[in-house]
Amino acid sequence: MFLNHIRDIKDPEHPYSLEELKVITEDAIEVDDKRSYVRVTFTPTVEHCSMATVIGLCLRVKLLRSLPSRYKVDIKVAPGTHATEAAVNKQLNDKERVAAALENPNLLDMVDECLAPSYG
Repeated sequence: MFLNHIRDIKDPEHPYSLEELKVITEDAIEVDDKRSYVRVTFTPTVEHCSMATVIGLCLRVKLLRSLPSRYKVDIKVAPGTHATEAAVNKQLNDKERVAAALENPNLLDMVDECLAPSYG
């Protein structure tokens, strides 16, 4: 069910969705409805993916826009799949860093472009 919220997010560098590229899968989504908690673990296409933080930000923004506000959302890079995994995870789960990133108009435009519906 939660995959439906994020399956159509477009990759910032490729003309495919994150699901088509196997960046996200149903198995990588954990939901605890009683605790209002969602964790999405994603796998970048390459170990040195420069867009990993943008992908994570897209996932976070889409879920925050789609889910009731009671949910806590954690976004993580799959263990061992990115060269700077710890740094990416720290950035994606730090409220102040996320808020600052979303104040950057260029970054927000990139996120909105990835989240825009595709009718192709």
